[in-house]
Amino acid sequence: MSGVDATLNIRKLPGRANLPIVAMTANAFTEDREKCLAAGMNDFITKPVDPELMFKAVYRWLSSNGVPSNPE
Repeated sequence: MSGVDATLNIRKLPGRANLPIVAMTANAFTEDREKCLAAGMNDFITKPVDPELMFKAVYRWLSSNGVPSNPE
């Protein structure tokens, strides 16, 4: 199952509409990002992963209501 398929299935589950989902992929094209976000992912980071960017992305989505917070 792809990450897009997994996201679509997770979003169908009760109470999972605001669960933060961050894509981590080697596919860095604009079309890939758009596909992930259209499937319901909240954010998108590319491989190879920069740990600082990954932690910022995770931190941004650590709110209880699915609204991003700003670490800066």
